[in-house]
Amino acid sequence: MPTGLLLVDKPAGLTSHDVVARARRALGTRKVGHAGTLDPLATGLLTLGVGSATRLLTYLVGLDKTYETTIVLGRATTTDDSEGEFVGEQAAAGALDALTDERFAAAVSALTGLIEQVPSAVSAIKVDGRRAYDRVRAGEQVELKARAVTIAAFDVLAVRRLPGRVDEAPTIEVDARIDCSSGTYIRALARDLGAGLGVGGHLRALRRTRVGPFDVAHAVSLEQLAENGPAGLTSSATVAERLFPVLHVTDEQARDLGHGKKLALPELDDTETLAAIDGAGRLVGLVSARAGVGRTLVGFPIDAE
Repeated sequence: MPTGLLLVDKPAGLTSHDVVARARRALGTRKVGHAGTLDPLATGLLTLGVGSATRLLTYLVGLDKTYETTIVLGRATTTDDSEGEFVGEQAAAGALDALTDERFAAAVSALTGLIEQVPSAVSAIKVDGRRAYDRVRAGEQVELKARAVTIAAFDVLAVRRLPGRVDEAPTIEVDARIDCSSGTYIRALARDLGAGLGVGGHLRALRRTRVGPFDVAHAVSLEQLAENGPAGLTSSATVAERLFPVLHVTDEQARDLGHGKKLALPELDDTETLAAIDGAGRLVGLVSARAGVGRTLVGFPIDAE
């Protein structure tokens, strides 16, 4: 069975589940999962675990991420992105004309660093056991609680003032690159930027370019996946080495870990997660070290790769 991490460059129009289904067909296995959903509107890096590497996905979900986005100022929508209906013309032409560079820079600065963010009502967050977007589609009013997220960088790449057509008000398009913590909603960031300026805003385009140490530049397209199958997989050991400190283990220690035994590691400081790698370069397991004793957190079959 193939196993490892697969980096896919998701095209627009497909759900994350659609990509998983394509990967299952291309790799000939149903044991495929993903870490971190991308909306159909979005493109870019989707991280898939295959075979026993699905056990690593829980450690990928919480990694920080980088997005490239286009935000439209001058119009809010019901979904905070371009797929929703316009919620009135909040910004008259005069309001956008009066938007100075200083006010814009201050609004971006206010959304940088540790902030409190209310997720979009059409998010996948569960409310009393049901997805928020399902409740919204059923006509319910959904109010989600604010959560702390970190916007490490909100870099504005370009600003375009668009006059609008005869039947439309003018808008401003903002291209930006955003480094953020897991759990950040870029749609909500677009909404809040527009709200902070008093002109309304929504997300027009979104591309994820990085998840932790993994970059979309090393991802495969769905066409390449269909043609090359498992050739694009990164081994579990390589993934674990990029995420955690490495503990090199002997064959005897590898067997003990495989049998659920503890290891005597008196030379190690307390470490929450270590990647235990055997002499053949295979990932034996993820191990914690505390008070000189190593315990298996997650085991990986030796013959899995």
